[in-house]
Amino acid sequence: MKIIDIQDKLSYKKDHIEGSINIPYDELLNNYRAYLKKDETYYIYCKSGKLSKRIVSVLKAVGYNAIILEK
Repeated sequence: MKIIDIQDKLSYKKDHIEGSINIPYDELLNNYRAYLKKDETYYIYCKSGKLSKRIVSVLKAVGYNAIILEK
């Protein structure tokens, strides 16, 4: 399971899901092709869930398998 935490780097350092990788929201949104493969499934996490909903919607629209992960 690939978990991507989209919090900013400072928030990620303070608290994150063990085993997740940190790719801040703006960085992932602007460079998703550099980080993601279309044949993988990604679980997207942020504390509030608002940004993860937005980015999952964008990723699905361009053909990626992304799922919102809630803690």
